[in-house]
Amino acid sequence: MQQNPGGGATAAEATLLGHPRGLFVLFFAELWERFCYYGMRALLAFYIAEQFFGNLSQGEGQSAASASYGGFTALVYALGIFGGSIADRLLGYRRAIVLGGLFMAAGEFLLMVPKFELGPFGQKEFFFFGLSLLIVGNGLFKPNISSLVGKLYQQGDPRRDGGFTIFYMGINIGAALAPVFCGMIAYAMGTPAVGEFGQPGYVPPVPDYRYGFLLAGIGMLLGLVCFGSFTKYLGDKGLPPPGKEGVGPILKVVAGGLLVAPICYALLKIDASYVGTIIYVAFGVIVAFLLAVAAKEETIGRQRMFVLVLLLLLNSVFWAGFEQAGNSLNFFAKGQLHPLALGSWTMPPEWWQSVNAVLIVALGPVFAALWVMLDRRGANPSIPAKFGIGFLGMGVGFVVLNLGIGGANSAGLVFWYFLFGLYLVHTIGELCISPVGLSMVTKLAPARMTGMVMGAWFISIAAGNFLAGEISSLAADRAGAVNDALAKVNAYGGVFGYVAWAGIGLGIAVIVVSKFINRWMHGVK
Repeated sequence: MQQNPGGGATAAEATLLGHPRGLFVLFFAELWERFCYYGMRALLAFYIAEQFFGNLSQGEGQSAASASYGGFTALVYALGIFGGSIADRLLGYRRAIVLGGLFMAAGEFLLMVPKFELGPFGQKEFFFFGLSLLIVGNGLFKPNISSLVGKLYQQGDPRRDGGFTIFYMGINIGAALAPVFCGMIAYAMGTPAVGEFGQPGYVPPVPDYRYGFLLAGIGMLLGLVCFGSFTKYLGDKGLPPPGKEGVGPILKVVAGGLLVAPICYALLKIDASYVGTIIYVAFGVIVAFLLAVAAKEETIGRQRMFVLVLLLLLNSVFWAGFEQAGNSLNFFAKGQLHPLALGSWTMPPEWWQSVNAVLIVALGPVFAALWVMLDRRGANPSIPAKFGIGFLGMGVGFVVLNLGIGGANSAGLVFWYFLFGLYLVHTIGELCISPVGLSMVTKLAPARMTGMVMGAWFISIAAGNFLAGEISSLAADRAGAVNDALAKVNAYGGVFGYVAWAGIGLGIAVIVVSKFINRWMHGVK
């Protein structure tokens, strides 16, 4: 620990567990922000289908809810590319984080508005405007708190990777807790079940999801309290740019956010397909631009850029399959799963949204140690090979679930451990792609284009999320077109089969050509 001239450690230099104390300020702020986002996310598709389409079991309601969910998550990632620029030029990281958190909390509280009609305005309009504020807030909060973590360490500080690992654990702890607690309060404030699951006369509970949104919003406010109460441990990191210290920049960003929110509202409320058109076109333009830049580079730079474009395309496809979690797999857990039951208690379907985060917390350190061990033995897979393994994990996960679908009981229900198996294999796949992806693409890009490449990475995720919504809508349409319980669960299996074989096929193809791809990276690791 360094000392100040007076002999005591300065706030910015004070350490905890060998890391700057500011890291743990950001850890808890991000934990609660992820609690806010994932708590809402676990309930979102259910609420849209039930509240605005009347019946969760109707295919039309599920399809529309899946499209809205896909559009929402796509815009969350798409707007994130602007947050860093706003912080750099106008606000600084700290004020961007606080404003983003306030936008998100306001959005959560709007989601819980009860049914009413007042001329052209009613619950649905307030709900979708709430989602729009969440999109704007996430764009300001998410990229900047991650950037602020990096600012706590000097270039070359060997603690940096460990600091990001600790921060990543905070993300997943928040994501693990949120669906459980937001689901619990939703069920506590709703109508309780009648009878015992699987017995004649059983009536399932009816949760009031509005209270889950309320708890998610309170979680965001707690994150802001954590952040604001201990900013002294951040020292001079994240302050406004010179000359931008006053309230003027804050008012400009607030006004800008309030102008962008109605645009997001219109895209979600009128027709979510417009979101896809915009994002696909943007992604296509970025890919074409990167290819044009590559054509002008020398051989090494050109080949690295080709690999970069390939990784962006693969990343989009991976998330299209992986992000079925909050959408089609959420509906599947609600209607087609024989739940985990202990006596009269059955696991709420919303809790399945915690499983991936719990597994990441459990398996993340294992994989980190595994890569080190394999590297010492000269057997560590290359980055392209890890991408291929990730795709295999995504595809095999759906194969596991389809094995359960093939053995569904007469009521069309699949036992819970098949869905757990899917999440286990998917988590392994995610750990092979997500931790290395963003670092990898920024290393492959020319230094002058790092910012744009980061934006391209987020757009690729946005495109994947929207495609995930379209796949979920297809599953809902096919399941809703039949009345027989077994035919309904098999309709899900048919769509999941397409995703499974796409994942497995791409995984095998990437692994086969990984040595060739690795050569085109020219030593980038």
